[in-house]
Amino acid sequence: MSEVVTTENLEWGDLNPLRGKLSPGAVNLWGDRTQDTATGMLVRFNKGFESPPHIHNILYRGVVIDGLLHNDDPSAEKMWMPKGSFWTQPAGESHITAANGHTNMIYLEIDSGPYLVKPSKQAFNSGELPLNLHKNNIVWSEKQTIKHIKTTGVEQAFLWGSYSATRGVMIKLPAKFSGVISSKANEFKAVLIAGGVVYQSNEQTKITLSKGSYFGSTTEFQHVITNNGNEDAIFYIRTNGQFEVY
Repeated sequence: MSEVVTTENLEWGDLNPLRGKLSPGAVNLWGDRTQDTATGMLVRFNKGFESPPHIHNILYRGVVIDGLLHNDDPSAEKMWMPKGSFWTQPAGESHITAANGHTNMIYLEIDSGPYLVKPSKQAFNSGELPLNLHKNNIVWSEKQTIKHIKTTGVEQAFLWGSYSATRGVMIKLPAKFSGVISSKANEFKAVLIAGGVVYQSNEQTKITLSKGSYFGSTTEFQHVITNNGNEDAIFYIRTNGQFEVY
């Protein structure tokens, strides 16, 4: 069983409804951020956005899809992270989020919900540490060192988790790539972070995916990907099982 969500015709709402028009926009790609469940969503910010100091009740992960994002302690100097950057925000830690691109969008993921925003006076120590990983500091590995990548030119960056449990990685498919991402996991979710591809499967005729689009599967499944563009296509993948790229 599989599903595909494209960025066209998404029904955007507010990430923090209590702030109304001051809130970033948000839309679920999978899951439901208002419930006690894992969720992946898109969040977009206007240029010049800066949140007040605040905390969250749960840890979240962010991947920059467009623009420039900063996420850190309220007193920290701005470190603008471009598309392809990754960060984690621990539960209970006071921080701000700011955006400085003409357009700004991230993929935001939680392992459990609901996703709540609370004042900094309710801060607590969860024992977790934050991570800000600029795209230039991400370490990519090629086929020679990763057994599940079966074709040349494809690279992977390991971000969190472990190979024996749920994990997050990024996969880079080069320009003119045509091949398959084959999953044997009961949870496999892929979000396009950069580039554009054509997607198809035995359940889906050819469809063009732009950045922010998502596909996933819950059984053994083959996702056929063609990158006809002149730039790398980068996917963020969340999975709890084996997958191969060939």
